[in-house]
Amino acid sequence: MLPAFSIGELIKKSCISVCAAFLCALSMNLFLVPAHVYAAGINGAAQLISDILFDGLNLHLSIGLLILVLNLPIAVLGWYKVGKSFTLFSFITVMLTSLFLTVLPVHPLSSDILLNSIFGGMISAIGVGIALKYGISTGGLDIIAIFLTRRNRNASSGKYFLILNGIIIVIAGAVYEWQYALYTLISRFVNSYVIDMIHTKYQKLTVMTITDQSDRLVEAIQDQFDRGMTVIPSYGGFTGTKKSTLMMVISHYELYKMERLIKSIEPNAFTNILETNKIIGTFHTEEQQRAIQAMKHGEHTLKVEQTLGPQDYERFQKLFGTSIVK
Repeated sequence: MLPAFSIGELIKKSCISVCAAFLCALSMNLFLVPAHVYAAGINGAAQLISDILFDGLNLHLSIGLLILVLNLPIAVLGWYKVGKSFTLFSFITVMLTSLFLTVLPVHPLSSDILLNSIFGGMISAIGVGIALKYGISTGGLDIIAIFLTRRNRNASSGKYFLILNGIIIVIAGAVYEWQYALYTLISRFVNSYVIDMIHTKYQKLTVMTITDQSDRLVEAIQDQFDRGMTVIPSYGGFTGTKKSTLMMVISHYELYKMERLIKSIEPNAFTNILETNKIIGTFHTEEQQRAIQAMKHGEHTLKVEQTLGPQDYERFQKLFGTSIVK
């Protein structure tokens, strides 16, 4: 089933995808590719494969085509295991990046490798950061990292980004000169720093919302996210008006959707978003949230039980026991 979007939302996300793809392609063709400095993730892997095939076998394969081919199996994985909306716009961005890489000429603006590393990393980071801010990814590495994180609850997706990007850098250094690997590290540092400025460097965020529509907001959040939350009675410091403070932890990929949901229920709600370093206790992934949602509607299948685990499955079975839809 395809995710539903309003026309305005579809246009907005499509424009973000075009901008993100154009900036990523621009950074590669004007800065990174001419300098033999490698981009992050699948884009960098495609760039490295293209260089090795050309230098070793004199076989020229388009980087744009390789990016598209490498992302195809990842898109299938993401569609079934990560989320349809996230994967759909991520793959649209990948296709546009492939197109722009093919259309835009490879034209170095500078012969200085350091300048190419810095500006290449910075321009691509602007595209990636804008995309993440609106709940979109620019390539397959995000999907792989999210999938692996869900398989291992105690690991962060940042760890997998580091490992997968590290493999690309080591291969580049072993096959070519190590200076290119070192300049790639500089580019990755700039890239990460700019993305953190635009979006957030933290994988988990704590959302605190002060509202007088707590019942509606709790129902809407549990319907779309199935996030547990703490409802704290509170009141206005100046007015003394009784309110409620909702506190919950979400992933940074859920931030855009959560902001839209809160604004749709109560546009004037005061929301404070805090960066979360560590969580001790239960934190359900998006896949587990879908399993909880299925249990709410009376689905008690083996797949749901395997996704939640026996303890959580039993707990939610008791919780929803009196409200299961038969």
